[in-house]
Amino acid sequence: MPLPAPVIRMVRAFMTRKYTARLTSPVTKPQAAAPAAAPAPSPWSALRYPVFRWLWIATVVSNVGGWMYSAASGWLMTSLSADPLIVSLVQVATTLPLFLFGLPAGALADMVDRRRLILALEILTSIFSAVFALLIALQYVNPQLLLFFTFLLGTLSALETPAWQAIVPQLVPKPALASAVAVNSLGVNISRVIGPALAGVLILSAGIAMPFWLDAVSNAGVIAVILWWRPAARPAHALPAERLLSAIRIGVRYARYDRQLRATLIRAAGFFLFASAYWALLPVLARTQLHGGPTLYGVLLGTIGAGSIAGAFAMPRIHRRLGPDGLVVCGGLATALAMMLFGLARTAPLAVLACLVAGFGWICALATLNVSAQAALPEWVRGRGLAIYVTVFFGTLSVGSLLWGFVANRLGLPPALLIAAAGALVMVPLTQRWKLRSGPAADLTPSMHWPEPVRAESIENDAGPVLVTLRYQVAARNRAAFLKAVRPLERQRRRGGAYAWAIFEDAAQADVFLEIFLADSWLEHLRQHEHVTQADRAVQDRVISLAEAPPHVTHLVAAQLPEGR
Repeated sequence: MPLPAPVIRMVRAFMTRKYTARLTSPVTKPQAAAPAAAPAPSPWSALRYPVFRWLWIATVVSNVGGWMYSAASGWLMTSLSADPLIVSLVQVATTLPLFLFGLPAGALADMVDRRRLILALEILTSIFSAVFALLIALQYVNPQLLLFFTFLLGTLSALETPAWQAIVPQLVPKPALASAVAVNSLGVNISRVIGPALAGVLILSAGIAMPFWLDAVSNAGVIAVILWWRPAARPAHALPAERLLSAIRIGVRYARYDRQLRATLIRAAGFFLFASAYWALLPVLARTQLHGGPTLYGVLLGTIGAGSIAGAFAMPRIHRRLGPDGLVVCGGLATALAMMLFGLARTAPLAVLACLVAGFGWICALATLNVSAQAALPEWVRGRGLAIYVTVFFGTLSVGSLLWGFVANRLGLPPALLIAAAGALVMVPLTQRWKLRSGPAADLTPSMHWPEPVRAESIENDAGPVLVTLRYQVAARNRAAFLKAVRPLERQRRRGGAYAWAIFEDAAQADVFLEIFLADSWLEHLRQHEHVTQADRAVQDRVISLAEAPPHVTHLVAAQLPEGR
């Protein structure tokens, strides 16, 4: 029923005042222009923050243990079986858990205390690593047991990884986030230089079990720092905690409708599918193609880390000239060249050169894609979004490792590496159309400008679905601009939790448009209020500015029909 004309005039007059944002949902008045961007921080600025600095040092030590484990387990498997497919299964067992459990782990990271989750998983990892080291020392090991413990430890890592990545913004302020990601990548590669080389020396001097014992105790520093760290309390929510399956579904929906995250995932899949070849086949290459021992294998892994460190120092200059897309292209081209050299290598010097090139390509792609994934995610979905990125990352590594192990088993090692090199080269132009963000990062802080919906009576949280409608009146001169501006709202509403969206035009009144979107339940719609960011608000303000007045909003909840006919 239309409102009386005096009421409409009164409401419109009141809407022009500063309280507009409090009267409608989900709309507000346009914001003032953003302040000028601050100067770019130093590449090492993250290390200025004590908790990050100490945790970074402890993580480097822990990663040295992890790389010792990786190198020793790969070499141990070549001693148990010379089949390239069986050896490649070590890489599969390491990465497959992150593919299988990444999404539930990401939802868990958004639902529970991340610090406590990390602490518990680090302690469990140390315990199981010690048990495996004991079994190796007792010489009670076979390929199946090695794969089982590798998968078990990989599962613990999978459950921890999204939470670990999600706490980075809690350790440093937003301007230092890119520095934190880059410094973390540098730390991984420092440990990659030390860990494998140390593992090779320890295997020869102290036996195969020693690297596994040191890995078991390498997490002590991380456990100590996490116990000492007292993060700021996360904002309290009046709404009940999300359910696991619902949280996973909404996380997947966010990834589907966020352009930047989707582009990051596609570029990551295209890169890691082929880069997985040399990771999976390097133990076989060191033993059978180069006729070397554990020391050579450790040197090759360490050289990949050295190439990554060199790449980390070169990355800022390359980024300034080519941007993030150019860095990923450099990573893909370098990886293709490295695998071609691996395929041709019959002597250690050429293999070492290939490792340097591979490390450079790996860090260029990995660090850039990690920053892109972090920058695409607001806090409320950070764990799930990073879990989806990790799932794609390790899922393609797992599939690729299995694929290249199979190809090497059928065609031989050099042909497998050369085919992977050709694939990596072809993937560079195929994935370039999906652009990573090159301008300033969007403001993904919560805007909280949607007011509480008006309710005539109490509504159960699980009531639904909920239909939200927004009625706009748009002058003919603004029609084309309005329809263009309203299109991004679909991605916004779906990212925030809506499962359907549409815009309708009134057949009887040419200047009336109706936007609708559906949420699964009343509780999910209330969560949408918390999910709207400042970047979303700017898009909504643009749409409102093209209408004659702020839209009229209604909330319709599915009625419960009586049973029977």
